[in-house]
Amino acid sequence: MDLEELKRRMHSGELYCCDEPTIAAEQMFYLDKLFAYNQLPPSRTEEKQTLLKEMFAEIGEACYIETPFHANFFGKNVHFGKNVYANFNLTLVDDSHIYVGNHVMMAPNVVLAGGTHPIHPELRKKQVQYNLPVKIEDNVWLGTGVIVLPGVTIGENSVIGAGSVVTKDIPKNVIAVGNPCRVLREINADDLKYYEKKRLIDL
Repeated sequence: MDLEELKRRMHSGELYCCDEPTIAAEQMFYLDKLFAYNQLPPSRTEEKQTLLKEMFAEIGEACYIETPFHANFFGKNVHFGKNVYANFNLTLVDDSHIYVGNHVMMAPNVVLAGGTHPIHPELRKKQVQYNLPVKIEDNVWLGTGVIVLPGVTIGENSVIGAGSVVTKDIPKNVIAVGNPCRVLREINADDLKYYEKKRLIDL
């Protein structure tokens, strides 16, 4: 399979072999860059920002990713808006596109997985893979340990509770929790009055 057709398949949801030498060579380049990013001391923020802007498909202003950070292609297929914060151990399976909107917060150990494999073992033995885009819309908060599976969209302003496995789309303006993740309730006016267990918001 030629390189152009291979890359088309990577972004179309079609099957391809992920051990193709051309993919492996490109991935190694990005993994080396990712290694360099993770070795930088926390105080060297300008160098970190430079690397992110070089490697990501798109990244807006005031984005910050704590180290360690893990990604198959160091953000090559990742599109971040502005003011995105990711805490320790963010993992991006970015074999194809991952879209993250503005003002998104990701707690430690979040996984956004755009790549997956067929069920049958004969296909998996051949290193067959396919990818589906992940979309996190504006103002979403992903709690600690959230896993977002391929093809999922999370609507704007929604909150995903810690430890949730998001297997299907989540609408906007809701709190959703669990494995599989389900909508718990809508965000409402009381959420501007109270926080933890009806404590009054005084800011």
